[in-house]
Amino acid sequence: MTDHLGAEVCKPSALYAAGKSQVWVVLGLTLGPAVVLGLARFAYALLLPAMRAELHWSLGIAGAMNSANALGYLAGALATARLARHYGARRSFVAGMAITVASLLATAATGDTLVLLALRTLAGITGAVTFITGAGLVAGIAMGSTTRRAAMLLGIYFAGGGAGIVISGLSVPALLSVMPVSAAWRWGWVLLAALGTAALAPAWIAARASHEPPAPPLHDQRWPARRFVALLASYALFGAGYIAYMTFIVAFLHDGGAGTGEITAFWAVLGTASMLGAFLWVRPIARLRAGLGTGAVLAVVAAGAILPLLSRSAPAAVASAVVFGGSFLAVVTSVTAVARRSLQPHHWTPAIATLTVAFAGGQCLGPVLTGVLSEGPAGLRIGLGVSAGLLAAAALTALGQRHLSPS
Repeated sequence: MTDHLGAEVCKPSALYAAGKSQVWVVLGLTLGPAVVLGLARFAYALLLPAMRAELHWSLGIAGAMNSANALGYLAGALATARLARHYGARRSFVAGMAITVASLLATAATGDTLVLLALRTLAGITGAVTFITGAGLVAGIAMGSTTRRAAMLLGIYFAGGGAGIVISGLSVPALLSVMPVSAAWRWGWVLLAALGTAALAPAWIAARASHEPPAPPLHDQRWPARRFVALLASYALFGAGYIAYMTFIVAFLHDGGAGTGEITAFWAVLGTASMLGAFLWVRPIARLRAGLGTGAVLAVVAAGAILPLLSRSAPAAVASAVVFGGSFLAVVTSVTAVARRSLQPHHWTPAIATLTVAFAGGQCLGPVLTGVLSEGPAGLRIGLGVSAGLLAAAALTALGQRHLSPS
């Protein structure tokens, strides 16, 4: 901080005001994951039953749509560090978000499978750019904060995905229930695009209020990825396991006889739990070192994923929404916290990008694998079982990550 501010920042009132300002900026940035995750990725599960019925898709094609989104996410993650260096993190954040919203609107305009695959891929590319650059901006805002406060700010940011889940869960099923079957899914995408458009202006204001992450010195361009093999492998397994659950859980409940009201309630509970969980996990993530925090969160996520397989009752579905929803976004917070604690600030954005590449690689495999397996006599039950198994493997793998210091 500059000298002319020195006397003021020492005052408790100034520190409190600065802290409030940080939270407001981070809240604006949360609209990024709310749109690119909550609306552009997860809300697809709400529209999937109607799209399958109208477009006559197999479960394999349905899974391939989310695999295409994940493949785009992988490509976006690979390109983000370069884009952020060339155009700046703030500009990349806003541009990625705007293109994602445009892709949602375009999805409503076609029933062609190949075009839809291309649009899902585009949404994945730009979604990754927004998500990663936004996380880098938040990590920069948290610079100099205590470990617990930094975890809280990161948790707020990642909870944006949960906010998007809640908003889509309360609006999309209600819209589908009053629209003609043949047009319902198209209007669902239009609604998602409208919600995304409303988020653009406040997200842009928050990005402008942020600071660009520091550029790495010429002699230190690469982050030490080899020291994070266990974390990278765990994150890849998590990507495969969680996206399979998020893709097919609504179809699983629908096939089991759940109506519009039950699915709306499930999705709203899932999203609400994910937002609350972001704060409930702050203290454990801040206190548990190495891969212990990530492993603990992943173990709870795996437990939540297996609950619908133990019982198809409504209480079991709600319990799954609470346990899974209350933990899965905290995995992202815990992984980012490990990177932030272990690396120099100029390595944060490339590290988050590389971790996201591993995560996206798992996402590419998860939906199509579980979709194909679910074509068998066991149906979606086998796919969700594979999802829970992958999440359990991710929890065990995370325990192999050692504690590292930024030096």
